Amino acid sequence: MKRMTTMVLALALTAAGSAFSQPQPAEPATAEGSGFREDARSIEKRVNAHYAYLDRLPDGRMPLSAKLRAEAEQVRDKRSLLRFAERALLTLADHHAITGSSFADSWAVVPSYSDLWIEKRGPDFRVEAVRQDSPAERAGIKPGDRLTAIEGVPTARAVEAFWANLGLTSTEERAGFAARVLAAGKRDRPRVLSVQRDASPPRQLTLPNLYTVTRERPLLSATPAGADLLITIHDSLGNEGTIAAFDAAMAQARPDQRVIIDLSETPSGGNTVVARALMGWFVSKPTAYQMHNLPAEERQTGIPRQWIEQVLPRTGKHHAGPLLIRVGRWTGSMGEGLALGFNAIGADVVGDPMAGLLGAIYDHGLSHSGLILKLPTERLMAVDGTPRERFIPKAARAAGDGTPPRR
Repeated sequence: MKRMTTMVLALALTAAGSAFSQPQPAEPATAEGSGFREDARSIEKRVNAHYAYLDRLPDGRMPLSAKLRAEAEQVRDKRSLLRFAERALLTLADHHAITGSSFADSWAVVPSYSDLWIEKRGPDFRVEAVRQDSPAERAGIKPGDRLTAIEGVPTARAVEAFWANLGLTSTEERAGFAARVLAAGKRDRPRVLSVQRDASPPRQLTLPNLYTVTRERPLLSATPAGADLLITIHDSLGNEGTIAAFDAAMAQARPDQRVIIDLSETPSGGNTVVARALMGWFVSKPTAYQMHNLPAEERQTGIPRQWIEQVLPRTGKHHAGPLLIRVGRWTGSMGEGLALGFNAIGADVVGDPMAGLLGAIYDHGLSHSGLILKLPTERLMAVDGTPRERFIPKAARAAGDGTPPRR
């Protein structure tokens, strides 16, 4: 027990800045405080009503622990409510389920502010991908390396402590989720990570978190790539200015020229307006590109709801030449949907597995405080029914473009 306590303090997991790391003093009962507590209690019910992926959770329900239920009863103001909400949503082990606001010391959002993709492989925690032009890449971390320690604590113990701090036990799926969160770190401090390659001694590295790393980039870039036109989207699928920028880039394409669209740096997702505008260049008639399912409506009414969305041609904007899409672990959310959509309209999608973010997010405001929970509320699938998170791109070497997968 002493060893575990020391470990948790060394990691400064959720105890750092947490409203629940120390016993709370007694407080006077107020109508305002009661409203915040009522919001805290309501989170479990809201998740169970609206979260689209309950089937992946134990017993098909939000796994709120006895420890977290007790913390809900300690909520007394908006700050303690937000801290509780952040911790409660972690129990879903879903990078797409987050709060609409956060603290300076909140965990980094993965994959938007992460640069290492970690998976548990047997007893090890392996680096499966490294974000291009990131602190981790500049430090020399490569796919295949093992993440051996976080803040000096062996990774397996750090992961166990992460879940114990929430009153839960680790599982295979939870382990990978926690390792990615821990590797991305807290927003207000550097990360201390130890990595090992093969039989070499582990290296301890101090890396800045990505909230402190500024990258000034245009919405997209368009450059010749041999005989092809390469258009790289710089995490701008949520910016409607990307439509005009893409239109200008496509104006450079010759009628029969192959266009390569690189979506490997789109971790923050975006919206379907931008996505449909991009796809609209490559269809000549209304074409199905994505399937939606809304479990919440079936839970409420007993009647299932599912529909297929189409992309339409854009007047005066059409390209009939071949199309190749590049993706990777930092292709997330709408980036993944766009990759599936391009695949549906006939493009080759190549690269590493994508982020696998679940569904489409809806904002759910809590009644008394207005605090926003961002929950995957729609299931999203390819038009053939393949869940978006299970879509596997082709190996990049099969595309014949002479370039390896981007990691």
